[in-house]
Amino acid sequence: MRASLLFVIVAACGSSAGSGGAPDASPPDANPPDAGKDEACASTFGQALTNAFGRLDGTVVAVVQPGDQRCAQINSDHLVLQLSMNGDVYRMVVNVLPDSGDPMIRMRTLDAPMPAPAFAEGWHTGVLLDYPTSLAVHSTDAEWQPLSIDQATAMISDAIALGSPVAVYATSTGGTKADSAHLVHREGGNHDGAIVIDPGAATSHWLLFHFSDQTF
Repeated sequence: MRASLLFVIVAACGSSAGSGGAPDASPPDANPPDAGKDEACASTFGQALTNAFGRLDGTVVAVVQPGDQRCAQINSDHLVLQLSMNGDVYRMVVNVLPDSGDPMIRMRTLDAPMPAPAFAEGWHTGVLLDYPTSLAVHSTDAEWQPLSIDQATAMISDAIALGSPVAVYATSTGGTKADSAHLVHREGGNHDGAIVIDPGAATSHWLLFHFSDQTF
């Protein structure tokens, strides 16, 4: 629908002008992102993440929508937060479409302090996060919302400002994938993933996720 609308606008205007007023002959983007937060997305990434569960503290460079064709390493069913850390950019890959079963991801927000260590730019391993014991959050809580991939993507993107500090609890395999971390959702074993907005504040804003078949 968005692509069709873009085509109509371009056709009505005749052409889009590039530098010097020359027409831009490139075709319209087949999948323009809704939130417009991908303009500064990186194409090269750091390699400092280790094979561990950890917390990456960094600054938001881009929010890349699922299927975004304009940014590196396209992912059709995950939203990617690109965070700057110690001079390099890293990919925090957030599942917004379950792999099987119920296609609705469960998401909720929470205002609570972030556990130690305090926010400091870097990849922090040795941390623990368990929704029930760390945050007193359970799968039966009424605050959970079942969301489609589009709804979840919009809520995450709307909540995160470019250039803001963010902490992400996630798991990296290191090695050839040392540029990214995944499992930003309920995982168990004190390795639950989460996004923490305003992590330096006394009370931070959390984004939490789980799948329909998880109880805790």
